Amino acid sequence: MRVNEHPHVPVLLEEALQALQVKKDGVYIDATYGRGGHAREILQGLDERGQLLMFDRDPQACADARQRFSADARVRITQASFSTLPRVIDDAGLHGKINGILFDLGVSSPQLDDAARGFSFRAPGPLDMRMDPSVGESAADWINRAAENDILHVLREFGEERFAKRIVRNILQERAVEPILTTQRLSEIVARSVPTREVGKNPATRTFQAIRIYINRELEELKEVLPQTIDMLARGGRLAVISFHSLEDRIVKHFLRAEAKGDELPPDFPVRQDYFQPRIKVIGKPIRASVAEARRNPRARSAVLRVAERMEAANA
Repeated sequence: MRVNEHPHVPVLLEEALQALQVKKDGVYIDATYGRGGHAREILQGLDERGQLLMFDRDPQACADARQRFSADARVRITQASFSTLPRVIDDAGLHGKINGILFDLGVSSPQLDDAARGFSFRAPGPLDMRMDPSVGESAADWINRAAENDILHVLREFGEERFAKRIVRNILQERAVEPILTTQRLSEIVARSVPTREVGKNPATRTFQAIRIYINRELEELKEVLPQTIDMLARGGRLAVISFHSLEDRIVKHFLRAEAKGDELPPDFPVRQDYFQPRIKVIGKPIRASVAEARRNPRARSAVLRVAERMEAANA
């Protein structure tokens, strides 16, 4: 497949750029390159002194980035998961010097559109779902060997699927006859298992989402990297996170709320609470796509952008 075969429309593009407040000589991280929609616009705001570090765990995304931007001296491209970002930043000598970090979470349009990647129920393909196909267990490997309770937990926890028990029962019956190896077969099993339909939503949506999140450890990676982003940021640096479903957004919201509140102390602790300063301040309210953007790009309908800024500690 050619690395630029699938078009990609960045979500909340203008809002993300405004959130980052790009400085011409600043240092920025696009932690989820995708196909470079946000990265390209960030670069437009940088002069020759600026730097943009592009990350993605998907090798096809990184190949696209190299094809487009490897000749740009301001750009560094790294294939990496979220949990490795702090080490890469430390190795680059940029700890505490980043002016802005952008996360655009979840699966990208090119990943969904490429049937060979196995993310989508809309076209037949191998049941893979790994963002980095060279690492870990595929969705097919897992679903054909996992215990009943493990599959049930994944569908309920990561898919919030109310018909999980029916789906799992049918998965176990079907895999006993023949391994479940394709997106089409899993989709058909789920469709037969779900007695009611959500308007405008394929019955396999929640199951595919749940398995993808589990296989790629998406929520664990997010929980691990968020606390470390603050130390990466320079004073006044911005963190911007675009989420696409409630599980991601809940993690981001609770993290920002806790960090903005500062240290919790017992009431009788012999130091005033206001001595302990929060590390960040939340900037504005959560931002959602406009009606016009949601019409142009259906993927934007569920997007939520949350923004925070690194604060100067009062006792630093």
